[in-house]
Amino acid sequence: MAPLRSILTKIPMPKLFIGMGLGIGFFLMLLVGGWIGFVQFDKTNPPPLSPLTKLSVEVVDREGTLLRAYVTPTGHWRLKADLGQIDPEFIKILLAYEDKRFFAHHGIDPQALLRASWQLVSNGRIISGASTITMQLARLLEPRENRTIGAKLWQMLRAVQLERRMSKPEILAAYLTLAPYGGNIEGVRAATLAYFGKEPGALSLSEAALLVALPQSPVARRPDIHPERALKARNTVLERMAKAAVIDIGEVARATAQPLRGTRQDLPQLAAHAADRLIRAAPEKAIHHTLLRKDSQQQLETVVKRAAGRLGPTLSVALVMADAKTGDILVEIGSPDYVSAARAGWIDMSRALRSPGSALKPFIYGLAFEEGLVRDQTLIDDRPVNFGGYRPKNFNMDYQGEVTIREALLQSLNVPAVALLDAIGPQRMMGRIRQGGVKAELPEGETIGLAVGLGGMGLSLKDLTQLYTLFANNGRVRPLRLQAKDAVPSELTEASLEASGASVLDPIATWHIANILKDASPPRGSAKLAIAYKTGTSYGYRDAWSVGFDGRHVIGVWVGKADNGAVPGITGWSAAAPILFEAFAKSGLALEPLPSAPLGALDQARADLPPTMKRFHIESRWDQDAALPEPPPRISYPPSGAQIELAQTSDMSPFPVVIKLQDGRPPFRWLANGQVFDANGNRRQIHWTPDGAGQSTLTVIDAAGRADSVSLFLRLP
Repeated sequence: MAPLRSILTKIPMPKLFIGMGLGIGFFLMLLVGGWIGFVQFDKTNPPPLSPLTKLSVEVVDREGTLLRAYVTPTGHWRLKADLGQIDPEFIKILLAYEDKRFFAHHGIDPQALLRASWQLVSNGRIISGASTITMQLARLLEPRENRTIGAKLWQMLRAVQLERRMSKPEILAAYLTLAPYGGNIEGVRAATLAYFGKEPGALSLSEAALLVALPQSPVARRPDIHPERALKARNTVLERMAKAAVIDIGEVARATAQPLRGTRQDLPQLAAHAADRLIRAAPEKAIHHTLLRKDSQQQLETVVKRAAGRLGPTLSVALVMADAKTGDILVEIGSPDYVSAARAGWIDMSRALRSPGSALKPFIYGLAFEEGLVRDQTLIDDRPVNFGGYRPKNFNMDYQGEVTIREALLQSLNVPAVALLDAIGPQRMMGRIRQGGVKAELPEGETIGLAVGLGGMGLSLKDLTQLYTLFANNGRVRPLRLQAKDAVPSELTEASLEASGASVLDPIATWHIANILKDASPPRGSAKLAIAYKTGTSYGYRDAWSVGFDGRHVIGVWVGKADNGAVPGITGWSAAAPILFEAFAKSGLALEPLPSAPLGALDQARADLPPTMKRFHIESRWDQDAALPEPPPRISYPPSGAQIELAQTSDMSPFPVVIKLQDGRPPFRWLANGQVFDANGNRRQIHWTPDGAGQSTLTVIDAAGRADSVSLFLRLP
């Protein structure tokens, strides 16, 4: 110090101040110049933030819960992190372990830099790093293969840039969106879903510690591949938290004793077809909000998958559940297995047009009630009839004779339904269906005729389910919607919703039909539920339907082959109705009472009916039919040349094949390959058990000696 003091004393005071001023000025010029240079650099070379926009597309339910996610174009699961939805204890541990002064520094922590430098000089090797969370974010945004001093300086520069552009919560959220957690998992939310099967809002201490440790070495510490290393890293985090008094030592001891959790799981993949449809409609959106209920969707997807397993390897199943009051679609399932080639699972059968069979009969009867033609105790004949060349037959080819309207609807008899449709007019029924906002298509070249009453049109499961919402809404159809923007304004009250929708059926007629359908017997093996329902089977055993409702909800079920192939013996009652009942039981939603009788609705005995309603007369039709010559027997199903895949029982023997017969005079005699086999000679629907696969010929001979034959090819699955 003495020599320096002697030198300074020899310098004249004015020159000393001038020298010092020049030095300070030069230093300030360097600072200002450096800052100007940085600002210019910052303008022309902003940090690359695009990875934060390349996220997994999400489809979420009505509560914002993830239903389905899609990988990014690079094949990563990357879900946006929301600090408000992440366990606060995890955040506390992360900051304590990675960046204690995160909220105090401006991207670079000088204390951490000095500590790391001193340790490097003292020990000759790196003991601890000095990277802040902002610097780590910079590295994730702009990865560099080599970890050099130059790369580290670049990260520091980028960190300062990030701090100028983003708030601290934004930086932390961005880091937790991009942080690597092993394999193709990026971000804490994807990690908690993949390793723990849950959102990051409620983590155990053990889980939180593992998630803090993983980004340090995501490949080497993957809990599903290297559980020993993952366990050691988790415990290291816990020990440091105990030493730093961040976590109570007792809690740390309990967490350390817990076994490691971290088996790789699939991210939620629910509502596949609905999700795909939304993304095709708006590919630019990152999050698609729906009105689905995740718990119900998950439960009923399980129900559908199990049912499809029982029905056979080539059958598909679709299901739609809706809130009939609001039109909200709560569950939508297009197939039991999206990736199944045998079931063509990628085809959305909830939106495909198929023949609804007898599922439309309630609307025929409803219009007949509305017109004052019948009441539920009105008598009507069920016997062969010719409607100007159209000769409907019952599904089982038998006739019941005189029945009440109630019995005719509950037994789904074809002749009474067609007779009523003939009286009200098929055009009128078609107009009401379209009035309900439903797309109904006729076969090419066909006009609106009586066949529409028995399924001679194409309807989707979604549209058929929509039609059935009128039973909970006094005859008004509520348009179904998958998203809130698809229908009525959200501010509508329950009362205004009740008055909205297209009026398709008179409220009194609606109540009468629901009052009949609630007495339909449950399918075999299903418990009785407080619901009303109707089934349908299309011609040729191609489609099986069941649609049911309580006072609030409606569920529609379809079963069949996606390629429109026949399924011998399949019916709505045997195949679709059991799924309907199980869906109501396992949806997680309580059944609500059916609507009460509206003013003016009377449940009358036949004796109390007006004379004109005691019987529905169609005598002229019988006279016309009686004059026709008796036709010969005709095997109507299966058609000649059909190839039938035989289902097998548990002992590998083939299931019986359903055979249907039209016309002819009973009793009938049946032969298979020239050999007579036992069958009820008076019935027009029988069950034939073949000897095995291969070519077979079936022959029927009626009481007048007339015969018909069909040739079939049977194959095992």
